[in-house]
Amino acid sequence: YFAQHAMDVLDGDSTVLQWLEESFPKAGQSPLRALAGCFGFSGDDVEKRCRVLSGGEKARLVMAAMLFDPPNLLVLDEPTNHLDLDTKEMLIKALSAYEGTMLFVSHDRHFLGALSNRVLELTPEGVHQYGGGYLEYVERTGQEAPGLHS
Repeated sequence: YFAQHAMDVLDGDSTVLQWLEESFPKAGQSPLRALAGCFGFSGDDVEKRCRVLSGGEKARLVMAAMLFDPPNLLVLDEPTNHLDLDTKEMLIKALSAYEGTMLFVSHDRHFLGALSNRVLELTPEGVHQYGGGYLEYVERTGQEAPGLHS
């Protein structure tokens, strides 16, 4: 589960690499360095203390850990909050390769368009399901979901 405040799980005194090693003690340093590199932590970046990471870097680190040993179901609450454009694209690419089931809430139009294949709309009248992705939802309903941004 990736909550809006999932970055709170990070130990500020640990480095990026130390935190990954603590999270996956049997993994070994090479695969963890490769994982860190895939999420934008290359070279000396793995020696940064978690407390000095930006919000986007913290989100990338938590997401990297989630996808290193992926669960069957991934629940994401506003996963693009605090991410810059490059990091959003990196996240979309990583999630596109994910083979399990995802349930996500987002106000990011681009994220929704890139990853959704079914939309559940929650209204006072109940739950409405739309096959196809977010773009198909907009075409069928003639409206965008409230609160969206690019």
